[in-house]
Amino acid sequence: MALKDVISVAKGDKKADLLLKNGQLVNVLSAEIYPANVAIYKGKVVGIGDYEAEKEIDLNGKYICPGFIDSHIHIESTMLSPAEFSKATVSSGTTTVVADPHEIANVLGVKGIKYMLDVSKSLPQNIYFVLPSCVPSTKLETSGASLEASDLKPLLKNKRVIGLGEMMNFPGVCSKDEEVLAKIEMALGSNVFIDGHAPGLTGKDLTAYINSGIRSDHECVKLEEAKEKLRLGMHIFVREGSDAKNMEALLPLITPVNSRFFSLCTDDIHPKDLAEGHINGVLKKAVTLGLDPIIAVQLATVNAARHFGFKELGAVAPGYNADITVVNNLHDFKVDIVLKDGEVVAEKGKAVFQAKQKRKALVKETIKVKPLKIEDLSVKAKEGNIRVIDIIPEQVVTSESLEEPNIKDKNVVPNIDKDILKLAVVERHKALGRIGIGFVKGFGLRRGAVAQSVAHDSHNIICVGASDEDILSAVRQVIKLKGGIVVVAGGLVMAELQLSIAGLLSEGSLLEVHEKIVKLDEAVKELGSGIPDPFGLLSFLALPVIPKLKLTDKGLVDVAKMEIVDLFE
Repeated sequence: MALKDVISVAKGDKKADLLLKNGQLVNVLSAEIYPANVAIYKGKVVGIGDYEAEKEIDLNGKYICPGFIDSHIHIESTMLSPAEFSKATVSSGTTTVVADPHEIANVLGVKGIKYMLDVSKSLPQNIYFVLPSCVPSTKLETSGASLEASDLKPLLKNKRVIGLGEMMNFPGVCSKDEEVLAKIEMALGSNVFIDGHAPGLTGKDLTAYINSGIRSDHECVKLEEAKEKLRLGMHIFVREGSDAKNMEALLPLITPVNSRFFSLCTDDIHPKDLAEGHINGVLKKAVTLGLDPIIAVQLATVNAARHFGFKELGAVAPGYNADITVVNNLHDFKVDIVLKDGEVVAEKGKAVFQAKQKRKALVKETIKVKPLKIEDLSVKAKEGNIRVIDIIPEQVVTSESLEEPNIKDKNVVPNIDKDILKLAVVERHKALGRIGIGFVKGFGLRRGAVAQSVAHDSHNIICVGASDEDILSAVRQVIKLKGGIVVVAGGLVMAELQLSIAGLLSEGSLLEVHEKIVKLDEAVKELGSGIPDPFGLLSFLALPVIPKLKLTDKGLVDVAKMEIVDLFE
């Protein structure tokens, strides 16, 4: 693109390629909304005002916003391939995402990261990646791979790799763990940013964590936690995903004076919610809760762009990329038109581009489990109470209770009347035969079992059930599918979704995946559970970096102590 041509178009001496006419510009730079025409040339915004163009689109008063940005997301949590993810999120107005592929990295290591980079490179969306910093998240679980600084550094040569992903091992940072510090020093030496993950960290430990070069956090659950991190210089990603919903708690902290230090993210969003929208849905909720619409749009655009150093993204102004989302109003943010680099890529909530699915054999054979027997699931009774994982509704954190065990034939079994079910995590990467057994309260099943190969972060097979027989049947069906989600009752499969890509992603469209998730939801409800997102919740019961009590294939994990604890008190 010749600079002299750009100047000619900007001066009005030459026609632009496209003119968006009669719109209301949401100017996130000046914090104004006013009538405007936007001229676009060679994928860039060249001017605001009275221009001529080869093609015009009359917006009839609709609102012109910069393309929305998700500051932190795991594409794998959508259960969609990158191609289908892009179609789903672009149609909701999201033109840029910063993705952490640590789910697939836990299964396939560097090969998994390269797969995500390769299959997403030609999509009409800015998909940037950060390198997973904690694979595995701890040594208290069995992962499919282990990534060190030397494994990650070559990937920084890719221009779409922009930083080191969420540093979940905050105890490792504070205790000066050599492997953890090596990754941080690699990022600092390469002059890329480091994403944070420090739930509940406070005081001098938080100060030490920030001094390591970490400048963002998406794990704030309470206002006071976010306030402390903000005061110490952290950029706060306000998370509103499928399982963790923190916006309502954090929104009162955001003011016109400090709002530039906040952005929006979904972190983990599941197909059922993605079918309803993406960042546009988060914006709708923010405005409904009372946030000024202009500030809300800033959180979804320019704030994120400035934080990440995306100099040509985040605003509709001369010289910026023509990544634009046109919405009907600033209340429900219903998307009318989406442009990526000046080309229309979505209309009326539907993607208008074709994205070919790239199929690669290396991601299809990842379920390797030693043959299971019913005896592998039994728990011999001992003296004392048992530690039980207590579910906290709509949160990924859990609590712990001590419960009297329900004993039958000298084995501890579920107590349906108290809503205490058996939980099992089966190692699936190396066929080691390792199985972690625990109990969970609050899932709600009266019978049957739910199993899936999505279990953060190592993604072993996790299953919750009312009987060992159904747990065994459900796990075996996941193995047969080569990855997926299964609901079983009485040994019969009630509903299932195959996730053949690394045991995490489907090869189907959002509509197809959503329809199967709906059937899975209905099956879980039929078995007695009223949890809004049972599969997302189940996946986090295996994550040993978020408090308080979790289960991995190695056993129960006390997250505060970062150690395996016995089932019996």
